[in-house]
Amino acid sequence: MERLTALLIDIETYSSVDLAKCGVYKYAESPDFRLLLFGYTVNGEKEVHVVNADRFDPIPPEVLLAFFDAECVKWAYNAAFERICISYYLQGIGVLPEGKLLPPDGWDDIMVGAAALGYPQSLEAAGAAMGLEEQKMKEGRDLIRFFCRPVQPSLLNDFHERNTEFSDPERWKRFVEYNRRDVAVEGKILERVCNIPGSGGLYTEYEMDQRINDRGIRVDRDLVSAALRMDARSRAELTGELSRRTSLANPNSVPQVRKWLE
Repeated sequence: MERLTALLIDIETYSSVDLAKCGVYKYAESPDFRLLLFGYTVNGEKEVHVVNADRFDPIPPEVLLAFFDAECVKWAYNAAFERICISYYLQGIGVLPEGKLLPPDGWDDIMVGAAALGYPQSLEAAGAAMGLEEQKMKEGRDLIRFFCRPVQPSLLNDFHERNTEFSDPERWKRFVEYNRRDVAVEGKILERVCNIPGSGGLYTEYEMDQRINDRGIRVDRDLVSAALRMDARSRAELTGELSRRTSLANPNSVPQVRKWLE
């Protein structure tokens, strides 16, 4: 079996949790989270492979082994998303114990390198700023909306809660091509950012940041609950005092208070 020294990865996923509101950890923890497409290149080669994980096509064993090999560099754009989502996928197929995440060792973020050089942080904007010949597909947002987010069950979609390859085979082909294109664009950006002077320290800090995020922070829940109770009591007392002094119906109303002050 070939030992891999470098992986470039881009994935497409589904979850009913709003990623923008809740972040990648809650997104991937959702019981309905699924890995849909796994696009990758190996050892710096140009050929992009796409695994249809939603159809339960297996990720090649040498790639699975590379996830656990700190000497194999795993590149991705916003690599935290790939690492966390792949961790939950591996938990689901029994390769990782439940609750265990892939460590950030060996994961390098192309977005971090691009930002260090002053480029925009979005893949689309960074590719445009670099003037790449091959750009991120414009219809990507529509494809993401169609396949990666919940849909309203109806007679038109046989009361399914999400769209799949079988909902629209032609659009799914475009979705696969979208994933393939993203890997190719990320590879071109990687060529520009992988040799940043002093980048070793940059990615050491990145790994530290990822460990902090994985571990989280301790919270004194009793203190938080007491603070909330104190806030509610203080707010009620102060609002009552304002009402008594001003005779306003709602002393929290800026227009009412302004009129009273005048």
